[in-house]
Amino acid sequence: GTPIENSLIDLWAIMNLVNRDLLGTRHFFRTHFIKPILTDGQGQASAVLQKLIAPYILRRTKEEVLAELPELTSELVVCEPDENQRKVYEEEQARVRNYILGKQQVREGLGNDFMVLKALIRLRQIANHPRLADEDYTADSGKFREIFRMLEELIGAGHKVLIFSSFVKYLKMVAAEISYRKWKYAMLTGMTGDREQEIRRFATDPENRIFLISLKFVVVLEALNVAVGLNLTEADYVFILDPWWNLSVENQAVSRAHRMGQRQVVFVYRFITAGTLEEKILAIQKRKQQLSDLIITSSAAVPLSDEELLEAL
Repeated sequence: GTPIENSLIDLWAIMNLVNRDLLGTRHFFRTHFIKPILTDGQGQASAVLQKLIAPYILRRTKEEVLAELPELTSELVVCEPDENQRKVYEEEQARVRNYILGKQQVREGLGNDFMVLKALIRLRQIANHPRLADEDYTADSGKFREIFRMLEELIGAGHKVLIFSSFVKYLKMVAAEISYRKWKYAMLTGMTGDREQEIRRFATDPENRIFLISLKFVVVLEALNVAVGLNLTEADYVFILDPWWNLSVENQAVSRAHRMGQRQVVFVYRFITAGTLEEKILAIQKRKQQLSDLIITSSAAVPLSDEELLEAL
């Protein structure tokens, strides 16, 4: 599994069950490991922690287990926002900044502030397409336009594509445009009744070249140990329409195509909108993964600090 799912304290909880007191009390672990590691990742505390937990960690990467897997190529697609889209984004960003500046305590509690969390979601939606946040929006989205420019080329060349998004509403917008273009597609979300039927439609119909999948649904399947059966090796392209705070979630999505049985090179495209918090999410992803790799060389998520929330906003 993922020893560090939310924070380093998760690791303490696991170790406390496996070998009680190995890492001391919860307070001791926070004081002597978490704080020093967050301050200086390359310091003595991280080296000591690595040595302490090493005998209890058994890890095999996909590359080690499936050495014959085809190559995986990943590329970041930076999309310029439509002018109206940029304006809507900046207005929403200004609103949340004014809200934060108007608070007495800016340094603490942002991660639990409903208004801030709501603003983060709205900004991510606008970065995808402002219509997700405002149904009356009638202008275009730079990212949406680029997605379909690339899709048109791939569909025309006979490729199959998996498309992941955190927002089911966005997948439905994409589906509407796909239907308008008279392309076939399958869709898998938490509301899908017959999951196997959708998978078969994509796998067996050569004309069905697009599979729309909820990124959050993949997380649920992984948690229930069900996603291991979600084999979609018919696809050789994967689109991640919006970045997720936890990079391991995106990697789980990519693994639906890049897994045992895949015979083609797999191309992954991650879409972000320039000048938005999606750029900040990538930077946060990198820092979080570096911290996780430092301790257990595993791609796991660590919660956003208040400073990182301020940076993103």
